[in-house]
Amino acid sequence: MTNAAPLQPAGAMSLGLAIVSTSAAPLLLLDGDLMVIAGSSSFCREFQIDPDALSNRLFSDLGDGEWNVRTLSSLLEATASGSADIHAYEMDLKRIGHGTRQLVLNARRLDYGDVEGVRVLLSIADVTDMRLAEKLRDDLLREKEILLREVQHRVANSLQIIASILMQSARQVQSEETRSHLTLAHGRVMSIAAVQRQLATTNAGEVELRSYITQLCKSLGASMIFDPEEISIEVTVDDSKAEANVSVSLGLIVTELVINALKHAFPARRHGKIVVDYRSGEGSWSLSVGDNGVGIPTDPAHSKPGLGTGMVEAMAKQLDATFTLENLSPGTRAEVANV
Repeated sequence: MTNAAPLQPAGAMSLGLAIVSTSAAPLLLLDGDLMVIAGSSSFCREFQIDPDALSNRLFSDLGDGEWNVRTLSSLLEATASGSADIHAYEMDLKRIGHGTRQLVLNARRLDYGDVEGVRVLLSIADVTDMRLAEKLRDDLLREKEILLREVQHRVANSLQIIASILMQSARQVQSEETRSHLTLAHGRVMSIAAVQRQLATTNAGEVELRSYITQLCKSLGASMIFDPEEISIEVTVDDSKAEANVSVSLGLIVTELVINALKHAFPARRHGKIVVDYRSGEGSWSLSVGDNGVGIPTDPAHSKPGLGTGMVEAMAKQLDATFTLENLSPGTRAEVANV
């Protein structure tokens, strides 16, 4: 088998003209003076140019002069001279009696290796409809964001009303057990309100955990600690960020563990401290809530896991993490970790 002989300049030129003429994309072949040598039928059809009046005309004279744009002419001259190429140049094509079209142009100088002169291949893409679709999408996203903020404000107001009703009811009931349940419900509602406020203030897809968990614990302390001199909550969080859905789960875990510590660790007005700690690194993270209270009861009847523990275990599973509970001397330490 013999190798095919390389195309001679005349053959290469004929092949180039054939490619341009039959192209489904709007193409023009120009010479060094920016005279049109050939154009594709799609170019003539897209921009209402008479095919018979296309060749041997200056590019800037096509149509009714709408292609006579100084910046574009300068770029094409630089391309013809070999000093530059046109990459994704955007322009608005304004024609009398037609709407403005948004175009993206690319041009490069062709090397035929002949002596017939310079050849420049210009491709033109009409992106008007695509840009319009992008604008509609952006408008819809903005509208969705406005609606979401309105919903968030309404939810925040509703949570505040619910929390107030729960606290008023807790103050009015005679049963100590009922008062305890209402107080716990109030604490949970306030923590969810804190979660909602934090997420509403972030525009990014990630939440800064330090301010988020700190604000959450402040809300819990304000609603459930009657004497800050007796019990305090200390928060230690690194510079980690988490996706919004992950941060919600972490916030609910913190809520349940802190409420559990406030409920069981400090009976009979015992003084103490709760420490909330979060840290992450190289694909792993750990969240712990510890206290220096009375610790886990040794009596099995009083150490049976409650609803809060079950919720924490379920949320830990959703995060592909493990939940451990450790009895300290003194106190208790609960940890959810993904290692």
